[in-house]
Amino acid sequence: MSKTSARHQALQEFLSARGYATIEELARHFEVTPQTVRKDINALAEEGKVQRFHGGAGMVSGSENIVYDERKGICQEEKRRIGALLATHIPDGVSVCINIGTTTEEAARALLEHKNLRVVTNSINVASICARNSSFDVVVACGTVRHRDNGIVGASAERFIREFRVDYGIIGISGIDEEGNLLDYDYREVAVARTIIECSRRVFLVTDRSKFGRPAMVRVAHLSDINALFTDGPIDKKWADLIHEHGVELFMV
Repeated sequence: MSKTSARHQALQEFLSARGYATIEELARHFEVTPQTVRKDINALAEEGKVQRFHGGAGMVSGSENIVYDERKGICQEEKRRIGALLATHIPDGVSVCINIGTTTEEAARALLEHKNLRVVTNSINVASICARNSSFDVVVACGTVRHRDNGIVGASAERFIREFRVDYGIIGISGIDEEGNLLDYDYREVAVARTIIECSRRVFLVTDRSKFGRPAMVRVAHLSDINALFTDGPIDKKWADLIHEHGVELFMV
């Protein structure tokens, strides 16, 4: 087996274990240049063995998300900066509804500097974060707790959130396709996210750039259903054009 073939096999095994990795992570792990990693990914993607994402790669899958503990480590600094940027667009004293996700958790942490927020969430993790601020009024949806990430899903959670009308809905997703569809994996989680969109006066999407072009099975909504998108840049022009085409404000860190 040639050195390149051996690296290709090792790269697939690495991604199979991790689910996703950035170009920089792969270059460090295999002690090669980012350019070499990109060539490896392109070659494997042409064979249908891996999936290219903006800034990284993952295994080909449209039905199952990367496990929560792994997702927490993906683009962690980028997610922190996205959350900090979003927080600058949320005033004190408003109501917000925050859904499940590692990026929305970072947004919740960034909002801790605010005062007198009324927070509705279907994430125990988000509720725990927000409860650290004694001026916040934190309300948690009822429903089935999903053990892998402490998310609350199901019809009970939908009905609960539908009772509210909040100033800002803050949502995360797992993928965006080239038609502008916002995608995720668990239909129960998606149903709650749709309810948050319906019950929010303004909807802010927080997502790192690895989600652009990433496949997922269930449609949450469309770009035209949100007001602003917060991500890390730069993103390809085709994505920026798509976002602006649908009247969505784009903020990048």
